[in-house]
Amino acid sequence: MARSALLNVMVAAAEKAGRSLARDFGEIENLQVSRKGPADFVSKADMRAEEIVYRELSKARPGYGFLMEESGETPGDDSQHRWIVDPLDGTTNFLHGVPIFCVSIALERQGELVAGVIYNPVMSELFVAERGGGAFLNDRRIRVAARTDLADTLVATGLPFLGHGNQVQTLSELQPLMSRVAGIRRAGSAALDLAWVAAGRYDGYWEHSLKPWDIAAGMVLVREAGGFVSDGDGKGEALTTGSIVAGNETVHRALLKTLRAAKEGRPIAS
Repeated sequence: MARSALLNVMVAAAEKAGRSLARDFGEIENLQVSRKGPADFVSKADMRAEEIVYRELSKARPGYGFLMEESGETPGDDSQHRWIVDPLDGTTNFLHGVPIFCVSIALERQGELVAGVIYNPVMSELFVAERGGGAFLNDRRIRVAARTDLADTLVATGLPFLGHGNQVQTLSELQPLMSRVAGIRRAGSAALDLAWVAAGRYDGYWEHSLKPWDIAAGMVLVREAGGFVSDGDGKGEALTTGSIVAGNETVHRALLKTLRAAKEGRPIAS
């Protein structure tokens, strides 16, 4: 694929940060098995990756603002543009030596998401998309899966963990879906979940209590791959509500219907 200058900037930043993460990831298994040691190491790896992304993007587009997981909001002189960055999505995976994590970078222009890059350095998978230009994995065009029968679908979600999320809500949603789909996966990276929906690996995805940097780049990818993305109520406010549903048109609609019924405590109509 022929990348725009903008995407080249984003890809260069993601790949440079990814190389730093890959080097640090190689040290994880050598660390002393204790809570403080590995956790502190991963926190520093996260910060190093964010500093790399910030430096590379600032050098290329000095006026743009930032919204980053570790550093928060940094306004720029150009109020029309903002980078949304997660330097290490899948931190717990990284900490435990699971190679499912990524660098996620999105660009917002006048409040609209216009480009996204997600890079998993261990798997050497680079997902890129720009509004109106399609979505790509390692320069190969990708599309969302075409399956329309929910019984044939593989869907992904996130699960609550220590101190985070609503277990009651999650269980109320999982129960009806477990009997209607071919499988449910929890990979541990919202950004990669969305990238894998864009690539047709997953048919659909839903999750709650997310931050903009978790999902911004993935939202661009899914839409450019022909998919649908909304918040849990079927509106276009996922970045602000932190609730997201994604898939092809049919799966997206079926997931919304199931989640709505679970929320209202009623059985799902056939």
